[in-house]
Amino acid sequence: MLDAERRRRTVRFQRYVLNPPMKAVTWLGLSRRHVLIETTGRVSGKRRRTIVGAHRSGSTLWIVAEQGRYAGYVRNLEATPAVRVRLRGRWRDATAAVLDDDDPVARLATFGDERHAALVRKFGTSLLTVRIELS
Repeated sequence: MLDAERRRRTVRFQRYVLNPPMKAVTWLGLSRRHVLIETTGRVSGKRRRTIVGAHRSGSTLWIVAEQGRYAGYVRNLEATPAVRVRLRGRWRDATAAVLDDDDPVARLATFGDERHAALVRKFGTSLLTVRIELS
C-alpha cells in the first residue's frame, strides 16, 4: 500500500475511533502515556488540541510524531513553538521544537513502553522527533 493511502487510513482511524475516548481519559488526567498538546493553528490562529503519546524526562517531553510533518500539529508548532500541554489534569506552558537530526526509532526505545513503540513503528509513515520543554 502506498504511504499516502496508509497515512489516510491511519489518520481516519485515529481521528474518529481512537482519539475521542483517549482525549477524554487524558483530559481527566488518567493516562500516564498520553498528553494533550495545544498548538496555535498556523492559518486560522485558533487553538488546536491533539492527543499524543509522550515520554517525560524531567522537564522535557519527547514525542515521536507518526506522520512527521504531515501531522497538522507538527506544522502548527513549527510555525508557533509556544504550546500548552495538559499533564495530570493541568495545563502547562511549554516550547516545542522539531528535531530533524534525532533518530526517532532510537528515541522510541527510550520510552520504556515496547507496545507503544511497536504501534508507532507499525502505523507511522514518516517518523519525526519532537521535544517539548516545559516552562
